[in-house]
Amino acid sequence: MVTRQEVANRAGVSVAVVSYVLNGRKIVKEETKRRVQEAIRELGYRPNQTARSLKTKKSQQIAVLIHYIGNPFEAGLLLHIEATAKQHGYFVFVQTYDPNREEELRGLLMGRVDGVLLLGPCFSRETFEYFNSLEIPIVSVMQPSTWGERNNVPYVDIEWLPVMRNLISHLRQQGHERIAFMSQGGQNLHYAVRYHAFCEVMRLGGLDTNAAVSRYLDGSGRFEQAQEVLGRLLDCEEGVHPDFTAIICANDLMAAGCLAACRERNIRVPHDMAIAGCENILMSSQCSPPLTVIDYPRQLAGEAAMNMLLDRMNGIEADPILLTGNLIVRGSTHLNE
Repeated sequence: MVTRQEVANRAGVSVAVVSYVLNGRKIVKEETKRRVQEAIRELGYRPNQTARSLKTKKSQQIAVLIHYIGNPFEAGLLLHIEATAKQHGYFVFVQTYDPNREEELRGLLMGRVDGVLLLGPCFSRETFEYFNSLEIPIVSVMQPSTWGERNNVPYVDIEWLPVMRNLISHLRQQGHERIAFMSQGGQNLHYAVRYHAFCEVMRLGGLDTNAAVSRYLDGSGRFEQAQEVLGRLLDCEEGVHPDFTAIICANDLMAAGCLAACRERNIRVPHDMAIAGCENILMSSQCSPPLTVIDYPRQLAGEAAMNMLLDRMNGIEADPILLTGNLIVRGSTHLNE
């Protein structure tokens, strides 16, 4: 087994410098860091994680709790989080979050992770306090629900109000005044932030917010459920349901499901119904017609959130980071495409 001393001898540095490089310390000069990394590769050195954990009291692991792994949006975020974690010597432990199993989750993660990243879900008050007592920092990718904000959970998200304003302005230019919003029920998910931005823009624009609220549709965040929910509404009467002519979906999977429901009933998109999403997964550009979406910069968000968690694990305070989202107009809302 190759030792750290052997790596130091090969690179011409001290053992301490090798440790600095392995721990991602920024005090090492770039040329020295390169020599150490080359020595590690040449000798095939592998750190003893068990011994390292006992010495540093760190597991070199983080937990990433996801809402729905079937959503390519979350999978894309996870790829960038994992890549950034690897650069700093951390392993990623992925778990689907179940609000009914938080007590079990607390036991599972105790002593096994140095930090927690939330991809959408938000812990209960008891679980927040539990991790705080263990000094395990929590960072959220996407703004957490109201309870998470009250617990000062730092987060990375996009500024939803301006980009939602752009989307609704575009829909109005296309002749739509009655606009529905499809999301997933519950205020403990990131979708609630997107819905609140929608309602605020509708109110500020002088649109009928009562109608908007009554046309809140629960698509459960999934393709199939969105297809079924909109399908039932469209089957109520002949043609398009009169309450709305456009629908914004909190994620692209639901937008694609709505598109499928319209296609099955020969409802023309965007002529009879305009549909838009909020994430810009690859599927959205491959639909027929392609979906208009809010583009969420997943790489920037994933990298920023992981770096924020690294700072928190090193005792550095972090403020929320709000990135810029962009509107991508495609054929699902634009009559000229």
